[in-house]
Amino acid sequence: MEKYLKETTILDFNKSVIQKLITERGWKDLDTISKVKSIYNFVRDEIKFGYNLSDDVSASKVLNDGYGQCNTKSNLLMALLRVVEVPTRIHGFTIDKALQKGAITGIWYKLAPQNILHSWVEVNVNDKWYFLEGVILDREYLESLQAQNKDCTTTFCGYGVYTDNFQNPEIEWNLNNTFIQEKGINQDFGLFDSPDDFYAKHQQKLNPFKKFIFRNLVRHIMNRNVQNIRANKFSELAKA
Repeated sequence: MEKYLKETTILDFNKSVIQKLITERGWKDLDTISKVKSIYNFVRDEIKFGYNLSDDVSASKVLNDGYGQCNTKSNLLMALLRVVEVPTRIHGFTIDKALQKGAITGIWYKLAPQNILHSWVEVNVNDKWYFLEGVILDREYLESLQAQNKDCTTTFCGYGVYTDNFQNPEIEWNLNNTFIQEKGINQDFGLFDSPDDFYAKHQQKLNPFKKFIFRNLVRHIMNRNVQNIRANKFSELAKA
C-alpha cells in the first residue's frame, strides 16, 4: 500500500495550505471511516463544481481555487486522503460530452471533443476498494438541478450529470461506491497509482488552438453557467 500514500507533483499534500486545512479540521485524529467520510463531504460540497485551468493542476491549486470538476476534485481528494494515511489510486476513463451539455452551450459545445477525459478516486478501507465518483457535484448545485427537473426521477443526462436515479443518486459515502456521471463512461483506461501517471499517458483531445480557447475563454463561460444554475437561474440559462 506504500505507493498509494506517496506525495507527487500533483498530490502536493505537504504544501502549507493543505497542511493547515488538515490541522484545522482535525482529520488526522479521526478513525479511518470517519476520515474518508469527512474529507469526501468536504471535497464534494465545500469545493464547488467548476472548471479549473487544466486537469493536471495540483491539489493545492484546486484547494486555493475553491472549485473543481471530476479530474481536479480527484487530485484534491487523493491528496487529502493520502496525507491522513488512507491509500488511494485513480481510475481513468473517457465520458461522452453529452453529459456536459447545458454547462457548455452553443458553438463551444460543438467544438468540444466527443470523448472527455474522466476519472474517479478509489479508496482502500479495511482491504476493500471503494469508488468515489459522487464527489464531483456540490450538493447546492445538484439540488438546484433537481428542483428545476422535479418530473425526472430516472435517467438524467446533462449539466454534469448522467445517472439513472436523478432524484436520489448515490452520492453519500458510507462504505459504498458513489456515482454521478458513470453512465456516460465510454472508454476505460484502467488503474493508475497517481494522477501524474494518468496524465503522462492521457490528455484531453484538444489541438493547441482549442486548448488555448478552452483555458482562456470557454471554461470561464462554463463556470458562469454553473454559477447561474447553482443560483436557481436554470430557466434563464435554458432559454439562452
